[in-house]
Amino acid sequence: MEKEKSAGFSSRIGFILAAAGSAVGLGNLWRFPYLAAKYGGGIFLLVYIILAITFGFTLMITEIAIGRKTGKSCIEAFGVFNKKCSFIGYIAALVPIIIFPYYCVIGGWVTKFVTLFATGNGRQAAADSYFGGFISKAGEPLIFLAIFIAITAVIIMMGVQNGIEKVSKVLMPVLAIMTVGIAVYTLTLPGALDGFVYYVKPNFELFSIKTVVAAMGQLFYSMSLAMGIMITYGSYMNKKDDLERSVRHIEIFDTAIAFMAGVMIIPAVFAFSNGDTSKLQQGPTLMFVTLPKVFDSMAGGQIVGAVFFILVFFAALTSAVSLMETILSVMQDKLHINRIPGCLIILGLAFLIAIPSSLGFGIWSGVILLGRDFLDFFDFISNNILMPIVGFLTCIFVGYIVKPKAIEDEVESSGKFKSATMYRVMVKYVAPAFLLIILISSIVGYV
Repeated sequence: MEKEKSAGFSSRIGFILAAAGSAVGLGNLWRFPYLAAKYGGGIFLLVYIILAITFGFTLMITEIAIGRKTGKSCIEAFGVFNKKCSFIGYIAALVPIIIFPYYCVIGGWVTKFVTLFATGNGRQAAADSYFGGFISKAGEPLIFLAIFIAITAVIIMMGVQNGIEKVSKVLMPVLAIMTVGIAVYTLTLPGALDGFVYYVKPNFELFSIKTVVAAMGQLFYSMSLAMGIMITYGSYMNKKDDLERSVRHIEIFDTAIAFMAGVMIIPAVFAFSNGDTSKLQQGPTLMFVTLPKVFDSMAGGQIVGAVFFILVFFAALTSAVSLMETILSVMQDKLHINRIPGCLIILGLAFLIAIPSSLGFGIWSGVILLGRDFLDFFDFISNNILMPIVGFLTCIFVGYIVKPKAIEDEVESSGKFKSATMYRVMVKYVAPAFLLIILISSIVGYV
């Protein structure tokens, strides 16, 4: 049985917002602020921006061009160019399979906070112990996990244009407006400006290899790189749409939202801790512990909090959709399965695989893998090991096997490739060397 071939994106703006929706998710609103706080604020931000406009651009335009040129999922796209390199696609496909379940655990946390604020109980979340108490439970987090995965599956069942594209066109602009609004309010809080300075002013004394490794891991996570997503979305992209301009717009949107998320959260930590920088080390819980305090301090904070967490929910959802769509695309290419039964299979398997990541904060908290709980372990394996491997292999594949001209020709088929010279240098020399260093650093235990 042939798979149902999904229609592509109907317009360039639809593709940009859908790809941005994939990039703009919990990686920006949840992960970026706590990593920036942990690794030196301004110096982390500077390193991240440099990486985004060089490595991020190089890898994103490569993956989208591969997808658009072949019209295949990541698991088959590499083989179209060279059958001996098909294994790269299999490794890339493994990344969303690992990420999607634990990502949905966090999506379930967001879903819980949406219901909390929407029912007028947001003040409960402002208590320091609330979030920890919630995630340590066994049943309730699993219920919200199931709800989040189910909603994701429904959107995927609707297809690319009617599901992914329509959702992204509405939600991404609204999310951007709300993020800016809350960030501006945060800066009016007493003591917040000190946090803003910490966030934007680079302190080179805080620079280390850990900063670079963390920024690179965040880059992959935030921009949906080295996990097959951009190849999948590229396969749905119109051949006439300007590829380089589209990638630049995705980068700008993604980085701007990540930056504003940091403005929302890091200055707020300073405001509510009287400048105690140790509070910045709360890690993954930073958004769930700090922002409820911001909303609790606002006039009409219940309403603003409800709207914000609804939008965070949708941002998480657009990224979850891209992860699930990539897994489905692989299943369709290899198993020739139709969209709806494929979604149902992924839904069930993802829930089962996600259970350890959820219970790892509660009844299974004593189970430690390489010094990490389940969620952190899966996050480390996917972001710090597999993604650099995929990125490195992709650069070697393009730089020395099919040659950069294959990508350049695809880019130039829809417009001038203004950054072609930089691209060739990055993909052949700088990116693979740097990715190898990052991978080795991760393996030997720098993070």
